[in-house]
Amino acid sequence: MTTPQEDLLPTTRRALLHRIAVAQAEGRSPSLVAAVVRGGRTVWHGARTSVDGHGPDENVQYRIGSITKTFTAVLVMRLRDEGLLDLGDPLEKHLPGTGAGEATIAELLAHTAGLAAESPGPWWERTPGTLRPELRDVLGEQPFLHPVGRRHHYSNPGYTVLGALVEQLRGASWEEVLRSEILQPLGLHRTSTQPEAPHAGGWAVHPWADAMLPEPLEDLGRMAPAGQLWSTTGDLARFAAFLAVGDDRVLGAESVREMRTPAAPAEAADVLDGATYGLGLQIQRRDGRLLVGHSGSLPGFLANLVISVEDDVAAVVLANCTSGPLLGAVSADLVRIVAEAEPRIPEPWRPLREADPAVLELAGQWYWGTHAFGLRVTADGLLALGPLTGIGRRARFRSNGDGTWTGLEGYFAGETLWPVRRPDGAVSHLDLGSFVFTRQPYDPEAPVPGGVDPEGWRGVL
Repeated sequence: MTTPQEDLLPTTRRALLHRIAVAQAEGRSPSLVAAVVRGGRTVWHGARTSVDGHGPDENVQYRIGSITKTFTAVLVMRLRDEGLLDLGDPLEKHLPGTGAGEATIAELLAHTAGLAAESPGPWWERTPGTLRPELRDVLGEQPFLHPVGRRHHYSNPGYTVLGALVEQLRGASWEEVLRSEILQPLGLHRTSTQPEAPHAGGWAVHPWADAMLPEPLEDLGRMAPAGQLWSTTGDLARFAAFLAVGDDRVLGAESVREMRTPAAPAEAADVLDGATYGLGLQIQRRDGRLLVGHSGSLPGFLANLVISVEDDVAAVVLANCTSGPLLGAVSADLVRIVAEAEPRIPEPWRPLREADPAVLELAGQWYWGTHAFGLRVTADGLLALGPLTGIGRRARFRSNGDGTWTGLEGYFAGETLWPVRRPDGAVSHLDLGSFVFTRQPYDPEAPVPGGVDPEGWRGVL
């Protein structure tokens, strides 16, 4: 049996409320709403507002800006999983004539295509999308600012191009594909390209006075796949739960895990901040905790979604102001509060369903030269290799069904682990990407590269 999902403790709920109250007050936001997800469901919702007697709930829409990019990335990954494209394909193969065709699909997803950060012409977030009706209006005459694939440079036009790619391969508008392939299957009925009541208005707050100015609400047109969407904390909480574990109706667990894997070289400042980018997801390390998700902003609105997969906790925070509260810090704090106050209860240990003698023979202590490693057979049928002391290379391996195993992470990701057997069937050694692991340090009975001195181990000469 599994542990039943419990609501948060009163002390935890108060700590969450206190955090968003401080953010709304100090950030001077007209309103701020938040939600926390644990175990795949929303366990807390909170709101603070400057309007007496009114508090926005989980069904009030806010504009979510660049969180839209993650939705677009999911659509592209679906095309990959269906075999309609490869992430290594150049854009030109599927969408010719853009002027940015040498960039690959993966580079566009990871913001490493070298494209400009913004569209040429007037500030696209505060002007009608009709000013940029075609891709050439979005990309301009010189789309590239940097060599393709060499650095991470955030690009809104890059995701506009990905939206056009989705339209090209689906034969339908980006909005139609989004609705049928993500919003409807996941039940995100309050997520839309246009505001649907009830929704918040977007405001600018004067930096030196407690005064407000309404911000324009523009349809972004071609730029929609980069930042058009409106959503709610309720819908984004469900979307966060999906990004943590996947959903075969939309995108499987392996593909969402791939999205959460770093795919971009970090800039020097990002290295210090512990931040990088995956395929449509921002990745950061804060207070020792790995967080994935995305931020968003458009004039009048701020948004942030973060997930700690290890803690099984996610948070969503939305505000209706152009600047003010630092929502990335707020959402990370909401995750931290829950994870520290109510740590995740691990699943019960369970033994293997079936113990294969040929696999069990691999378990135990192995040596790479003089480095001692342990190899465990886990209940999920994987092999887990790691140093017995100190730090060192760790990896899990999945069976290929032919006696070999493939590394899943770290230094040995994609590398083959091959148990080499003697003529009598006993295991002689492990070959891991040409590294020989033996039962004894430099075992003379194994074919150690370079050979083993015939005089063996000795003391001081």
